[in-house]
Amino acid sequence: MDLAATFNRIPRFMRFLLCGGLAATVNWLSRFLWSIFLPFGAAVIAAYATGMVVAFVLFRELVFERSGGQVPDQVRNFVVVNLVGMFVTWALANFLVSKVLPGMGATSHVEAIGHGIAIFAPVVTSWFGHRFLTFRKQALLARDGAQAT
Repeated sequence: MDLAATFNRIPRFMRFLLCGGLAATVNWLSRFLWSIFLPFGAAVIAAYATGMVVAFVLFRELVFERSGGQVPDQVRNFVVVNLVGMFVTWALANFLVSKVLPGMGATSHVEAIGHGIAIFAPVVTSWFGHRFLTFRKQALLARDGAQAT
């Protein structure tokens, strides 16, 4: 049995978590590179966008069945779902870095810790958004369109 077939035997939500975890790792690590050129808040957004590219490819290829949807439509929906997640991540990271962690006495690696925690905040909204909007089956779209007319 090949690796792809074995991976496909893993329940979809677990595949989502594994692929999302890899994309989150790319997000978190790339923030260090972005921080060379950008202030923290902007680096968090740039890192989130970097992770989004990785997540889109992994989710489309390994998590959600082929929906029959057009790639531009999927990209648009993916971006919409992730704009919510990006805002949550950005707001929580800045709140943790400026208020919570210093209030707890943290003085070392505050940005890395705050950003690392914040990355996991949009997991649930992303799961439902991508499952029912970004990568939903084309048959469902056709049925919904027929009912609307």
